[in-house]
Amino acid sequence: MTHAAHRVLWTVVALLLVALGGLVLAQSIGDPSGVLLGAGLRRSWRLVTPWAPLAAAAAGLLAATSGLWLLHRELRGVAEGRRGTLVHPGRRGRTRLAAGALARALERDLTGDPRIRRARVVVTGDPHRPDLWLRLEIVAGARTAGLREHVNVALRRYVDTADCRPAHLDVTALVDAGPA
Repeated sequence: MTHAAHRVLWTVVALLLVALGGLVLAQSIGDPSGVLLGAGLRRSWRLVTPWAPLAAAAAGLLAATSGLWLLHRELRGVAEGRRGTLVHPGRRGRTRLAAGALARALERDLTGDPRIRRARVVVTGDPHRPDLWLRLEIVAGARTAGLREHVNVALRRYVDTADCRPAHLDVTALVDAGPA
């Protein structure tokens, strides 16, 4: 949930609780004996005696479970759901890019060359200047001429897409010993 959704949700919960408190207060002021339930409500409660306490317990359990869920969502925080994102402020708001999606896109871009069997990309560090860790498995017997240029072009596309230049770039190239 977004910050705005949390604010709206907790405002609605607060207004409901205030309205309930106001009704209870108004009821207790109007009744000199201080009993919350009037005679009519007490009579109705007694008429449905076997089911009324069960219905009240179910409503209380539902309210407690809902409150616990809301509290858990609030304490967990909004930022936890956005872990692994790159945030770029712009003229009309912010752009959020999932770092995992960008890493997978770079992996696909790198493995577009048939000489690269597998690529593993890890993005860490500051969202504005992340560290990139690349591990490339090159097909056995492949010619490496032009491979560096392919990696550089893929990295330029990554920088243009993410709008951030890596602070640290570590490229490890391994020759795959498996069958092609």
